[in-house]
Amino acid sequence: MPGVVWGPDVGSGLLALAVVLPVAGALLILPLGRHAERVPHLLFMAGLVLATAIAYHVWIGGVLTAAIGGWPAPLGIVLRADGLSAVMLLTTALVLVPVGIFAAGEFQPRTADGRESRAGLLFWPLMMGVWAGLNGTFLSNDLFNIYVALELLTLAAVPLVTLEGKAGTLAAALRYLLFALLGSLLYMLGAALLYGTHGTLDLTLLADRVRDDASALIAAALMTAGLLAKTAMFPLHLWLPPAHGGAPAAASAILSALVVKASFYLVVRLWFDLFPSLLDDTGATVLGLFGAAAILSGSVLALRQARLKLLVAYSTLAQLGYLFLMFPLAGGGTEAQPWTAGAWSGGIFHAVSHAFAKASLFLGAGILVQGIGHDRIADLRGAARSLPMVIAAFGLSGLSLMGLPPSGGFIAKWLLLTTAMASGRWGWAVVMFAGGLLAATYVFRVLNRAMATPEQPLRLVQPVHQSRQLAVLFLALVSVLLGLVPAIPFELLQIGGGLSTVEGFR
Repeated sequence: MPGVVWGPDVGSGLLALAVVLPVAGALLILPLGRHAERVPHLLFMAGLVLATAIAYHVWIGGVLTAAIGGWPAPLGIVLRADGLSAVMLLTTALVLVPVGIFAAGEFQPRTADGRESRAGLLFWPLMMGVWAGLNGTFLSNDLFNIYVALELLTLAAVPLVTLEGKAGTLAAALRYLLFALLGSLLYMLGAALLYGTHGTLDLTLLADRVRDDASALIAAALMTAGLLAKTAMFPLHLWLPPAHGGAPAAASAILSALVVKASFYLVVRLWFDLFPSLLDDTGATVLGLFGAAAILSGSVLALRQARLKLLVAYSTLAQLGYLFLMFPLAGGGTEAQPWTAGAWSGGIFHAVSHAFAKASLFLGAGILVQGIGHDRIADLRGAARSLPMVIAAFGLSGLSLMGLPPSGGFIAKWLLLTTAMASGRWGWAVVMFAGGLLAATYVFRVLNRAMATPEQPLRLVQPVHQSRQLAVLFLALVSVLLGLVPAIPFELLQIGGGLSTVEGFR
């Protein structure tokens, strides 16, 4: 393969910098306060360049590792980037740039009357904490370091929900925190059991030592349950709609697009890299049933919502369900099949396309609240004329949610659907068809209202800066254009993980 392969020292430095950069950003922004307005944007752009460099290195040279301080595992901290890690890092960076542009108009360090704004001063350090937690989760190769990254992610994400200081958001944040702490406890119990049995927490070493026995099964069940609580997978989803629906728009976008994907990413790591021998028909089917229940219940609940932000929040629950259909389609059975790679790639690609679509939807809902003063679906008549760019972005993102071509959601769901039909598992196909129809119903419900002619012209109660509208449209366009990209992302996903560890692909 043509290209320049960087030396190991350069590659290792990139991984360490990916974790250090957001931490340094938080430490820099805190003392600067109101003078740090442009620092986050510079950091996000630097992060995008860094994530692109890591993805390029993995694409050209394969798996990238870094032993911090020169101490290898199990004594030292090891960072590892394979194709899946690189894709998640790049997705995170690409989402953060437009969300940062959007948030700049909402979270200013000072209010219009010159007073310091608590939300404006806290938002950017918290965002840096979320970014550091995400990068740490995607790059850590040690179960304890992953736990530390997850806790950093939780401790930064929960306060984002409360920035507006309303009683409802405080209650939602507390519920979020309780579910997250429960998830952390279960995860650590499973990790402790593995350490007591095998004497290491390094994923690479554990993959060679773990056997198909009772201790491994109990550890896998505990850790999976904890991560499902953090992912808000049915039936552990009760914290997600009020938290995502009540948070500021920029915070909701990050929570729905990225934060819940970190714990899903770890579920994938556990079952496909660490416990592939345990992913039999029973375990995979259970995960798939959780996903199917999430698709149907989340879609029905989305249809019943009167507010746009809550509709989008329940839609997140439904769309997360598709991610868990990859387990019975790619991991079930005792022998890998030719279509297995399509199901695995489809599940990951859906996580990526959903990140852009859902970030766009939450930001668009925030603009509607700013521009027309509310997000009541029944009173959106004329919104398409007043804010055409936002409604167009909603329609484009809706294509991905419905799984219609040429969107990224179509490619992802097509891979899952064809896998279900090729393997004769028609039940999963029926669930996906039903989910697509329900998604179309709630998307067109909003579009129908927004494009209806009002009795009186709809006037904006507050002007909306064009840069914020362009950020929403950019995310929506990316969610659609992902369906037109060449096969490079799918080939990148297969480097160093995922199906390379599934039985039959070793």
